Amino acid sequence: MTVLPDQKSPQSDFLSELKNRLHLENLLQSTLITKTDEGQEIIQGLSNPQKSIPSRYFYDDRGSILFEQICDLPEYYPTRTEASILQQYALEIAESIGSCELVELGSGSSTKTRILFDAYHQLGCPLRYVPVDVSGAILETSAQQLLTDYPNLEVSGLVSTYDLALKQLKTRCSMPRTIAFLGSTLGNFSPEQCDHFLSQVTSALTAGDYFLLGIDLQKPINIIEAAYNDSQGVTAAFNLNSLNHLNWRFEGNFSLNLFEHRAIYNHHLNRIEMYLVCLRSHQVRLEKLDLTVELTAGEAILTEISCKFNLTEIKHKLAQQGLKFVKAWTDDQQWFGLCLGQMQ
Repeated sequence: MTVLPDQKSPQSDFLSELKNRLHLENLLQSTLITKTDEGQEIIQGLSNPQKSIPSRYFYDDRGSILFEQICDLPEYYPTRTEASILQQYALEIAESIGSCELVELGSGSSTKTRILFDAYHQLGCPLRYVPVDVSGAILETSAQQLLTDYPNLEVSGLVSTYDLALKQLKTRCSMPRTIAFLGSTLGNFSPEQCDHFLSQVTSALTAGDYFLLGIDLQKPINIIEAAYNDSQGVTAAFNLNSLNHLNWRFEGNFSLNLFEHRAIYNHHLNRIEMYLVCLRSHQVRLEKLDLTVELTAGEAILTEISCKFNLTEIKHKLAQQGLKFVKAWTDDQQWFGLCLGQMQ
């Protein structure tokens, strides 16, 4: 049947309704990259004796896609182990938290979060979802699919770093708030960065709000190292892509074929350390930062740490920030943990 110009098709109604339930805000577009903010971090990191690149530079659009691929690798246990915990305990977690505005930092494709959505749907609890990710493309695609699959869900996404988003979240909505930080991304922070991040989280919470945290627990070293040195080389491509990110963001000329991926376990600090090792001496230029970097053969640029925790340590960290440790859920092997804290 032909639809007249003044009539609306069911598809048109659906798209209009979908648009009303979706709001995306790009906080990165309003952030000017200068030497005094984000660029200074790169200048300092590449000028130190131990050169480093912040791990968030893994995540441009391509990096986000590569990480999704990493999560499906047979060696990479964290994602499937955390998902199995959610599958087993999502109803209990949702009942503990209740109706809320669920803010997910580093949401990606929201695959694991769907398990919580299903639990909330089963309980009949209202839920507002605020995904936060630096990849606008993945954020928009996943949000549209979520709205299609969950008719009662409202999505207000933020294309943003954690810092910017948590500052923005100081503005309250009418529902209680839960901030979810899954995937053990907390392990990527140094002790000082970890304390700073947790203080930012608690600044976006009020009494009674919750913080749901995923942490990778300590386990045999061979299992951990294999997860960061996969046989297909996806993690290597993910690591090298951070140089591509620097190239386009800061007008750099890093040549990826002059570096190789390396990941080792630091027994003293209980963490994986990921490096890009320079294969021959050469010079790199970042025009936007007016920075020239001298690199020597064998020199290693630190791109990521991934700390492995124990539950006692996390309970203490949360308590220091005014978060009462409510409960922890783990898998049978105790390889991974989901911890729930409540703001006092």
